[in-house]
Amino acid sequence: MSNQILLVEDNAENRDMLSRRLIRRGFEVAFATDGQMAVDLSKSQMPDIILMDLSLPVLDGWQAISIIKQDPATQSIPIIALTAHAMNGDREKALAAGADEYDTKPVEIDRLLDKIRLIIY
Repeated sequence: MSNQILLVEDNAENRDMLSRRLIRRGFEVAFATDGQMAVDLSKSQMPDIILMDLSLPVLDGWQAISIIKQDPATQSIPIIALTAHAMNGDREKALAAGADEYDTKPVEIDRLLDKIRLIIY
């Protein structure tokens, strides 16, 4: 049984590149392209981990993380926040919203895999 990742990313190129790398390493990958879809799929699919872009349409990543973490049904799903616009204080803000970990884009796959393994194994 492979681990399921919910990849929340509105940029098709980023989504495609990252999902191929994860699938090649044995993960099942489901997709959400906005924050509301992430909230809905977190409930219906109960993934092992969520990789959440922070700059998203409908609900941004900060809001989606907060909603997922406040819902008793989904609060135990680990979330790694991902952002290309890393500003001073973003890591702390993501963790305060409920993210379990934080990483920057462009994604360095080995670093991200280390974080995923630490959280779900």
